[in-house]
Amino acid sequence: MKKTILITGGTGFLGRNLAKALKTDFRVILTGRNNKQNMFAKSSTGCEVAPMDIVNIESIRDVFSQFEPNIVIHAAATKFVDLAEKFPMECTDVNVLGSQNIARVASEKKVEIVVGISTDKAAPPIRNLYGMTKSIMERVFCAMNDNAVTKFCAVRYGNVAWSTGSVLPIWSEMHRKTKIIGTTGPEMRRFFFTVEEAVELVINAIRNIDLVQGKVLSRYMKAAQIEDILKVWIEEKGGKWEKIEGRPGERDDEFLIGDLELPYTEELDIGGISHYLISFNERVEKPLEVGLSSANTQRLSREEIVNLIDKSPSE
Repeated sequence: MKKTILITGGTGFLGRNLAKALKTDFRVILTGRNNKQNMFAKSSTGCEVAPMDIVNIESIRDVFSQFEPNIVIHAAATKFVDLAEKFPMECTDVNVLGSQNIARVASEKKVEIVVGISTDKAAPPIRNLYGMTKSIMERVFCAMNDNAVTKFCAVRYGNVAWSTGSVLPIWSEMHRKTKIIGTTGPEMRRFFFTVEEAVELVINAIRNIDLVQGKVLSRYMKAAQIEDILKVWIEEKGGKWEKIEGRPGERDDEFLIGDLELPYTEELDIGGISHYLISFNERVEKPLEVGLSSANTQRLSREEIVNLIDKSPSE
């Protein structure tokens, strides 16, 4: 009998792609609070869906009681940096209280594994409220690992190309309408990750849960300067780009591993790729010597940028 994986925020871009990758080996339940999105996710993945609001702990209890998940992937979040600065209560309710609720109910129901989806914006130095709320989620999950039979961990990565709210679909819509792309920071550098790589990192966390429980798993990622992506975009698709007013909470570079985390971070090989395991309160024997930021990591090549901007999802 297949084990059951429940994905919070499962109707989003990452959730749907996780479902497609996992549904052969697991019974997958996708949850979200927007029933229009739930129906879309059901039709596009073929997986079961259920309405669930993570801010309402009783909603979580009802769904967990009905489906009895063995594994929970916690992807639900409010993730727009500028909106979090403008509407801090909503961001805190969803990303902090909602994560607490998932941890509490998973512990009550003795769920086997919980994987929290985090972001490079949670790495120190934290620049915005969104990053702070995701950092709290990481800390809560990793600390809960010692307080329950449930095995908790988190995964941390940068921008997933073509995910909802990321720059590529926003630019695509601008380009379609006016052939002019507006950017708030051509000088900024960002990690970019394909959705396939994001899915693989989550699956690796589940497969290696005995190693990563109570910790945050990340992996080596390349980055690109925003202006370089825009130049390739215009060369390939025509039009032009222009700088527009910045948004609150932004910064020039992102960090996957912050300097403060180095004594607690070890490097390991999974599938021939460098991964990083962060233990918040436990110094490691062979710590990472240099933090990983979008400034010091390898740059995406022109060919990689072309592949990135050409990989617009069909849905």
